[in-house]
Amino acid sequence: MLRFFKPLIAACALAAGLAHAAYPDRPITIVVPYAPGGAADAVARVLATRLGARLGASVIVDNKAGASGTIGASYVAKANADGYTLLYEATPYSINPHLFPKMPYAANALQPLSLVLLAPNVLIVKADSPIKNINDLVARAKATPGKLNFASGGSGTVQRLAAELMRQQLGLDMVHVPYKSGGPAITDVMAGQVDFMFGTVAATYPHVSGGKLRALAVSAPERSKRLPEVPTVAETVVPGYEAYEWNGMFLPAGTPEPIAARLRQAVQDVMQEDEVKQRLADIGAQPVGSTPAEFAAFLKKEDAKWGEVVRKGHIKLD
Repeated sequence: MLRFFKPLIAACALAAGLAHAAYPDRPITIVVPYAPGGAADAVARVLATRLGARLGASVIVDNKAGASGTIGASYVAKANADGYTLLYEATPYSINPHLFPKMPYAANALQPLSLVLLAPNVLIVKADSPIKNINDLVARAKATPGKLNFASGGSGTVQRLAAELMRQQLGLDMVHVPYKSGGPAITDVMAGQVDFMFGTVAATYPHVSGGKLRALAVSAPERSKRLPEVPTVAETVVPGYEAYEWNGMFLPAGTPEPIAARLRQAVQDVMQEDEVKQRLADIGAQPVGSTPAEFAAFLKKEDAKWGEVVRKGHIKLD
């Protein structure tokens, strides 16, 4: 009986192989689960253009913002696993499961494709602040518990958690002041309404170079090429400290490996393009382009780190 099914099985395998070989034969959508105009959206649009050129297909960006990125992520998690719908995610992906009582998609519904970039945050104070360096900030916080305050663009942001991580590791007592977004928070730091905050290099560098803000430290283990004179938190007050902004790409779980492999190689190639490297350097980010296994290992570490910070800090969504 099996001999009658062998031709059918072979035909199905051939059809599947031909379908993979023809990929992509229609436009690919990259879903960005954040609002247009943000950092993740800007980089995703650069990648979409370059990926389209390498794949020989149109690659479009579709913003599906809301609920700290979970709406867009849920959409991709439930999409067909055919390589035509990708997710361009950021750090909240690793934070959200610890803040939301129930996630709208299963943890295994998305498969890592590639870590795209890493970007440090910068600890900033107003330019004429009496706080001259990070050691001074720590000394003041210890001398006056509960007096220093720090801003963020919201309780679920990595900027908020970067400050909380430092607070926990140093045993400091400081007050968090949440804002609806990072822009107003930076404005109030410049005005002296709040003492300090962690902000992205892209958002803070123009004010630092313009003399309106003072950069005290960066959150990556290595100094930023954009701010080479600014020390790291790790080399000054907390050895081993690191708090990155990251961007990465995901696929719906079950995407055929030949398609995933082609997309992965395209992403890795794009991240090595000089134009892309320069665009990322301009916002203080470094290109990565990893394997799925490397990305999965990175995500495991991020999940453990931010989960502990959220639990120890009793952090809730605003």
